[in-house]
Amino acid sequence: MNKIISKEYFSENVVKLKVDAPLIAKTRRAGHFVIVRVGEKGERIPLTITDSDNERGTITLVVQRVGVSSAKLCNLKVGDYITDVVGPLGQATHIENFGTVVCASGGVGTAPMLPIAAALKAAGNKVISVLAARTKDLIILEEQLRKYSDEVVIMTDDGSYGNKGLVTNGIEKVIEREKVDLCVTIGPAVMMKFVSLLTKKYEIPTIASLNTIMVDGTGMCGACRVSVDGKVKFVCVDGPEFDAHKVDFDEMLMRLNAYKDLEAIANEEFLKK
Repeated sequence: MNKIISKEYFSENVVKLKVDAPLIAKTRRAGHFVIVRVGEKGERIPLTITDSDNERGTITLVVQRVGVSSAKLCNLKVGDYITDVVGPLGQATHIENFGTVVCASGGVGTAPMLPIAAALKAAGNKVISVLAARTKDLIILEEQLRKYSDEVVIMTDDGSYGNKGLVTNGIEKVIEREKVDLCVTIGPAVMMKFVSLLTKKYEIPTIASLNTIMVDGTGMCGACRVSVDGKVKFVCVDGPEFDAHKVDFDEMLMRLNAYKDLEAIANEEFLKK
């Protein structure tokens, strides 16, 4: 069991947890994730490791309250224990000096982007971060990301903060003014789809993290299978990062919607209790 050391609310439904996990903190790299379980009969939840402190033996997780399992995790208090935290899992992000890299994240996608941006900056890249959300209140980890970015562009749908528009509008403005050598995108699947379409038009290599579709985290359940360049891949063991221009996002979006009705029913029953 892993103890919650600190808890911070980014918004009503987004929580940052610092968790005691010394072995994971020691070995994790950018792009790695953990599987979390609350309760002996709890569902397995994959969460990307946002940060770690090797000296204190802690890892940082950012959780968005969506369904029953994430709600149970968000409801835990400082001093409570998470039943299971297993990791680090997945393939670490490939890091090298590419040149100028645009890191485009949407909503809570900024959490898994943070360690990637940090690693890219440490490798000597120019990092331009584009953060997008529906409204100002949903922009998270901005100050932390600024530490590893040469520039931060904020986009909000309603124009309540930064520039009004979508993440693709922010990316395209960067592309129009300077050469971009790589784009990394993390966020809702539909967002990553349109980022990929944009960068493909400009022939900019693009990496997408597909962690939102994962369930089991070890390749056993098969729920996270996606088509990449016409071949079946499992996000949790082959990824979570893939060449965005080769991902069949339409197929992925259909798979993501497969259990929405059941999730809504389970969430309604949980709220009644």
